[in-house]
Amino acid sequence: MTEASAGPILIAYDGSDCAREAIAEAGRQLRDDRPAIVLTIWEPLDAVPFWGVPLAAVSSDLTDEVTARARAVADEGVALASAAGFEASAEVELGAPVWKRIVDLAEQRGASIVVLGSHGRSSVGYAVLGSVATAVAHHAKTPVMITRGRAR
Repeated sequence: MTEASAGPILIAYDGSDCAREAIAEAGRQLRDDRPAIVLTIWEPLDAVPFWGVPLAAVSSDLTDEVTARARAVADEGVALASAAGFEASAEVELGAPVWKRIVDLAEQRGASIVVLGSHGRSSVGYAVLGSVATAVAHHAKTPVMITRGRAR
């Protein structure tokens, strides 16, 4: 293994079927002695439109609930990554845009590769067709593995 490939595998995980498939495919293609970081990013509530509701009206209870849900999603990703053969840990981050947080954290953590599925879900429903995956692939300084869900 070269020094460039010795960093952890950063797996962006949002709980979608495509993200689950990305973990499984990473297990088939990339399994070695590199640890995996399962990263779940949630967007701050001020980045999500609330149809005219003042942002001050968004309670801290809702923020706590979103944070707890993001942690549960990340923990699910760790369980899947462990089952795929990785020594995995979870990270939950706040950030918008999501693609930029993935790219920044990949660099900060010295990731050897970023793994993500296309056509996942964002906090406000279906993401624009692969926009996060496309932006990560375009901006990342490390290799990026993008998987698509299996044909049904």
